[in-house]
Amino acid sequence: MSEPTTPLILVGGGGHCLSCIDVVESTGRFHIVGIVDTAEKAGTSVLGYPVIGCDDDIPALVADYPHFLITIGQIKTPGLRKKLSGIIKDAGGVLPVIISPHAYVSPHADVEEGSIVMHRAIVNAGAHVGRCCIINTLALIEHEARVGDYCHISTAACLNGQVTIGEETFIGSNAVIGNNLTIAPNTLVAAGSQVLKNLVHSGTYLGNPLRRI
Repeated sequence: MSEPTTPLILVGGGGHCLSCIDVVESTGRFHIVGIVDTAEKAGTSVLGYPVIGCDDDIPALVADYPHFLITIGQIKTPGLRKKLSGIIKDAGGVLPVIISPHAYVSPHADVEEGSIVMHRAIVNAGAHVGRCCIINTLALIEHEARVGDYCHISTAACLNGQVTIGEETFIGSNAVIGNNLTIAPNTLVAAGSQVLKNLVHSGTYLGNPLRRI
């Protein structure tokens, strides 16, 4: 007899939600009750899961379904993800860690609440991933790297050993961060960029050689 799964509500029904649904289904640990989205989407569905309310309904939903996953994507700013996590926590909700069974997270690594580690991502020994982060498909978080709260490490991005990523930062697809470097908080590193020196000033960076734009 299989163990019962935990009911889970997803918050945000856009494109990132589709990928999150696939990861959640693959874990076998949770069953998706429904999705919270904007009021005008009530009565619609995403991959067969109903939109059951809007942000204002979260406090009422917590009483019956305390577990939530924020499934809104993040590129320029994590502002909405931060706001929603605050609403959920203030209402007494729980933000579990979701790890794809097709990912590898070292037993010597640490992933904080509300974060999702997606298919074929690697979080290696000694690494730390903060609260409500997205570690997207094929991303590599190498040994002793530290990812601050509310970061998005995008598809196939590579954070080499002992890198420190400041909170609220986006690292784009296939970007490479060299060993032992520090990235300032609230920074955006565009897809395909190579970072070979510390980024001490927040901002948007692009290219190889890297430039601030």
